[in-house]
Amino acid sequence: MNAFSNSRTVSGETAELDGTLERAVAAAQAAGRLLLDRYDVDTRHDDLEEIIRAIHANDEAVLPLVRQPLLDARPGSRWVEDELAGGVLPEGEWWVVDPAEGNINHIHGMGEWAVTAALVRDNVPVLAVVHVPLTGDTYTALRGGGAFLNGRPLRASAKTDLKAALVGTGQAKPGEEEEALRRMGTTVTAMLLSALVVRVSVPATMQLIHVAAGRMDTFWQFSDVRSGLLPGALLVSEAGGAVTDTQGKPWSLASGDFLASAPGLHAQVVDVLSGRA
Repeated sequence: MNAFSNSRTVSGETAELDGTLERAVAAAQAAGRLLLDRYDVDTRHDDLEEIIRAIHANDEAVLPLVRQPLLDARPGSRWVEDELAGGVLPEGEWWVVDPAEGNINHIHGMGEWAVTAALVRDNVPVLAVVHVPLTGDTYTALRGGGAFLNGRPLRASAKTDLKAALVGTGQAKPGEEEEALRRMGTTVTAMLLSALVVRVSVPATMQLIHVAAGRMDTFWQFSDVRSGLLPGALLVSEAGGAVTDTQGKPWSLASGDFLASAPGLHAQVVDVLSGRA
């Protein structure tokens, strides 16, 4: 189930984006090196103002290394300014980038953080890069061209029994609406009763790369934050996974929630998340 397929031929699109992908990888890796230089496992921040300053400092340091190189790679493309925004974009090409995905983990000396970039064409993701500086790994995908880890093809999990599944969810951003948080709590409980193990962590991308690689089996989130979902959505889809909303309907930037799953588990997961199981 490929959420981004349509009648349009994608082979020419893939070839046309090869050069852009190389430049996007280079920009993400350069940004990752700077983030790695700024990383300290012993860092501690004791109050909210200090945390916010540290997050902004990371973004401000890294953004120049990705913004202009990516815009130059696609003349006429535009930049989404708010990395926590969601919803449909105007027509055309847009870069949706998080220069420090998992920034909250980075500034607390934890390990789950990355540099992410997605190129969106007429509201469809066509290119994705996720670079994980701590491991040196780079995940890439082009629409219709497959998903890769350091050049090796990725494949979603082949599991068919939800009782054997490692699944996950997480908070999309601080200050989420109460309804979304309550839905998350309800579905976590439902999954604890239905799956093998449930992970609840941030950021979304760091779980979605595991779904694309077949290490995890399912990720869901009650959110429309583009930067946290788009790169992973394309990676999972190109790795053969199912990408829909939590009701099993095709996912798009107009969707209010998100589900990425091993194809053999998708129907079971939808039943649990929708309360039918």
